[in-house]
Amino acid sequence: MSTEPRLAEVAEPEPAEQAAPGTDQAVKETLEDYTLRFAPRSYRRWTPMVVATTALGGIAYMADFSIGAGIGLAHGTGNALLAIAVAAVVIFVTGFPLAYYGARYNIDLDLITRGSGFGYFGSVVTSVIFASFTFIFFALEGSIMAQGLKLGLGLPLWLGYLVSTLMVIPLVIYGMTALSKLQVWTTPIWLLLMVGPLVYLVAADPGTVDRFLAYAGTDGDGGINTASVLLGAGVCLSLIAQIGEQIDYLRFMPPKTEANKRSWWTAVVMAGPGWVVLGALKQAIGVFLAVYIIAEVGASAAPEPIQQFKGAFDAMMPSWLVVPLAVVLVVISQIKINVTNAYSGSLAWTNSFTRVTRRYPGRMVFVLVNLGFALALMEADMFSFLNSILGFYSNCAIAWVVTVATDIGINKYLLKLSPHAPEFRRGMLYAINPVGVVAFVAASGLSIALYFHALGDTLQPYSPVAAAVIAFVLTPLMAVVTKGRYYLRRTDDGIAEPLLDEDGNPSAVTYECHVCRQQFERPDVAACRTHDALVCSLCLSTDKVGDHVLPAGV
Repeated sequence: MSTEPRLAEVAEPEPAEQAAPGTDQAVKETLEDYTLRFAPRSYRRWTPMVVATTALGGIAYMADFSIGAGIGLAHGTGNALLAIAVAAVVIFVTGFPLAYYGARYNIDLDLITRGSGFGYFGSVVTSVIFASFTFIFFALEGSIMAQGLKLGLGLPLWLGYLVSTLMVIPLVIYGMTALSKLQVWTTPIWLLLMVGPLVYLVAADPGTVDRFLAYAGTDGDGGINTASVLLGAGVCLSLIAQIGEQIDYLRFMPPKTEANKRSWWTAVVMAGPGWVVLGALKQAIGVFLAVYIIAEVGASAAPEPIQQFKGAFDAMMPSWLVVPLAVVLVVISQIKINVTNAYSGSLAWTNSFTRVTRRYPGRMVFVLVNLGFALALMEADMFSFLNSILGFYSNCAIAWVVTVATDIGINKYLLKLSPHAPEFRRGMLYAINPVGVVAFVAASGLSIALYFHALGDTLQPYSPVAAAVIAFVLTPLMAVVTKGRYYLRRTDDGIAEPLLDEDGNPSAVTYECHVCRQQFERPDVAACRTHDALVCSLCLSTDKVGDHVLPAGV
């Protein structure tokens, strides 16, 4: 067992990083775990494996089982497994550069997006997309939990939706410090309850595997069909934005050095794009359990994880224990992911609101906003038209993630038209960068048109492919056309100290912000326009009249 401190148990930051009495609420709240800003080295005291273990604890959601079951029931096992594999490859490839940048430069996906083709205000739309991802999947997990509470306690669904929403609020208030502790303690129980039934069914009745592999689905004859594979892959690709939640943890990785580079890379790959390996396995298990439930109970219950695991538990243990264990599994899974969904969603909404209005209202306001959207979806019975929602949403998510990944992989490293080190501070970036914005709008717009049959029924299954291909082609094309001139509004932030140290990590040299009087590390500050002093990134964001924002220039 590791003797390293858990992510939730490391000492609080040094006094220099703490907010002083009377400091503005925005500063105090964002210093809890450096929301909306660069995560300083003084706070990142965990080993790579500790960070990776905590990050992977956040993907215990049950939605994968429903997604896999829905695809398998409609298109058959063969098409479903191919769809899952295709989506997993795309998610892994696009997630890798994003995870690397988040871990290497200690910033979240919104801050990465700003400097990777979108601009300071251009990434507001992608923050809203990510916020939508969190409340859509909160609603999905909440629906699954409500199904469990109905089965176990007899609660009507509408009340179960409300309970699953309200119960996460106390946990989310305390940010990542509390969330990581929850993830560590619940993961072993979750793994045992999830894997145990599957192993038992395969060992006790090998025929379940044959029935699983032979299942033809309701819309097919058992053969492989390209349209079915792509339609299924489009649903799976709605999860492509999960990399944003993984980066919410990976931004706390320690500096990469010669001594830790092997464990550092292992952790980044495992907890970054590697999350999709476990996700794809869960989707495949969802198909397996759905086929099993069809044979034992009937098709109507097959897409619901609570019924899938109730059926599996029923085969291996006394009847009085079946329902309680199934409910415990669903509730643990829902809490593990939905506290992160509510937290990450609140950050995305707050980030967008703060940039547009230059006012920080407090993250808790947007926790409630995000939960309100999720509850409305649940009460509207989103579970019954799950695949349609996810298929539509995936077009926007794919366009965004592929655009940013392409900008990092091609525009930064191959064409060298995009600045290598990420930039996110107000004043350093143009408001809008046409490279990412044009590529994203074109890719998402055309793929959504395809999805809604605007270009005919034959092309409709290809909407996720169109989103990925258009974003991949237009992102470098726009960089070449614009010659990369809209990435940086200025190249000098007025500080002589290099942004990166000799190992290529963000510098740990600290400076005081003359607005909030707190100490921040080099990447999080810039020179002030009107004073011989420095200003932190959040104070720049909330500067309503622009007194502190550097002018365009060198």
